[in-house]
Amino acid sequence: MSTLDPGSDNAAALRRAGFVPVVTIERVDQAVPLARALVAGGFPVIEVTLRTSCAIDALKAILREVPDALAGVGTVLSPEDLAKSQAAGARFAFSPGFTSELLQAAKTSPLPFIPGIATPAEAMQARSHGFKLQKFFPAEQNGGIPALKAFYGPLADLVFNPTGGITEANIRDYRAQPNVIATGASWIAPAADMAAGNWTAITERGKKLRALLDRAG
Repeated sequence: MSTLDPGSDNAAALRRAGFVPVVTIERVDQAVPLARALVAGGFPVIEVTLRTSCAIDALKAILREVPDALAGVGTVLSPEDLAKSQAAGARFAFSPGFTSELLQAAKTSPLPFIPGIATPAEAMQARSHGFKLQKFFPAEQNGGIPALKAFYGPLADLVFNPTGGITEANIRDYRAQPNVIATGASWIAPAADMAAGNWTAITERGKKLRALLDRAG
């Protein structure tokens, strides 16, 4: 079963990182320098979204060339997406939501899967299939920190990776919630820096965020 148990090694790496860069790679030649820049900035857990035609090849390049990166995929929408991600060697898979077909496929796949939820009902449904680590998406638009606090009472055995509206201004407040394992966002690796090959700027942005999270404890 491919539930990502909150006590697993991958989950521990996610908790240590505290933040998952969500990256959309437009060209395969961006993949390796981007991953190296993120690792150097203190963020080895990387979510490569399946939003471009080169995403799987980019993932393969990272896995092959950047051994310090724990690279997985995001925007998994179907069992087919899950299967091709597993075949490529992804270490984990995030979805912005779930369907019954996707949950069933994930339960029989060895690839650790994190389904997206937006409501308590969705969280309960994913939980009933064994998925106790979930992506809260889009977080701010669905109640943000007050919603997470409300989830914690009746669903205290679940942990979340909130994504959507996470900024430098609110990230520490999210991380302070007892049911948050890590957060995620795309602003650490903006498209303009990636297009320009400005990998130093991405590393420096990562170091600044790493220091912020480390100070927060």
